[in-house]
Amino acid sequence: MSRHRDDDDDEVVVVEKHGNGVGPFLWGIAIGAALGLLFAPMSGAELRSEIKNRGRKFKELAEDKAEELEEMVSEKYSRARERVDEGIETARRKAREGKQFAHDVADAGRSAALTAREELERRLADAREARRNPRPSSEEEPVA
Repeated sequence: MSRHRDDDDDEVVVVEKHGNGVGPFLWGIAIGAALGLLFAPMSGAELRSEIKNRGRKFKELAEDKAEELEEMVSEKYSRARERVDEGIETARRKAREGKQFAHDVADAGRSAALTAREELERRLADAREARRNPRPSSEEEPVA
């Protein structure tokens, strides 16, 4: 826990969480079991048997918690992997779409340039034809 001041100079308490609490939980079980055995009124043989039984139970509990932790990590890894794969696929799809758009724009530009060129060549041919074969002045078109 730490204290900070925000923009309005108000004091703010920030609680920071570290880890998932499995380690402290297991230590608490071990310490509790040890204290329970030390204060229990038993003979030496009974105490050793009880320590053995509780040690076995503690080992089983630790194995269960380790399996749970492994499953949790594996699941989170799988989900993270899926999100990364989805992000990669989205990026690839966007790149393909962008590439297709660029091709479409280039094709449209080529088509427009070709059309403009054909129009200019047609007008040039018309102008040359008009120059070679002048029309009578009554039929002339006004020049723009």
